[in-house]
Formats: sequence, C-alpha cells, structure tokens
Amino acid sequence: MAKIFVRERRHVGERAGRPRFAVIGVQGSDLKFFKTKVRRAELDAIAQAIGAEVVILPQGSGEHGGERSRGGRRRDRDEGRD
Repeated sequence: MAKIFVRERRHVGERAGRPRFAVIGVQGSDLKFFKTKVRRAELDAIAQAIGAEVVILPQGSGEHGGERSRGGRRRDRDEGRD
C-alpha cells in the first residue's frame, strides 16, 4: 500500500483559506506532486483515488528555539568585485 507523508504547515490558522498540509514524501507509488501544499480534502481525494494511506508526521519539538536556517550563503554585494 502506498503512503503519503505530510505535516501541518506553521502559521496557517483555521479558516485562513490557505492549504494546511505540506507533502513531505510518497512511498510505494509512482505519484508526482506539482503543488506540495495541499488542503485536507484534496489530500483525502488523492489518497482514495490511488488507494494510499495518509501519514501525518508529528510537529517538531522546538528544542532549537529561535534558530532558523538561512539556506544558502548570501554574498555581500561588494564581495568578489574588483
């Protein structure tokens, strides 16, 4: 049986009008998502159509506090210029 792994997005409240779930991965199916942020009704419809199980991952513990990844290293505007 295929599995669709999702997690609840942060900063999306009830009735916000924005998708609440982010797709993390898919196991056991040749399914490709073109939008990774989906609503619960959309997620359930996709899972039912392909016979998959939806696995909602737990939220993080928040043990890192306010630390956030900055992604890639940004270069200063003047760095590397002659």
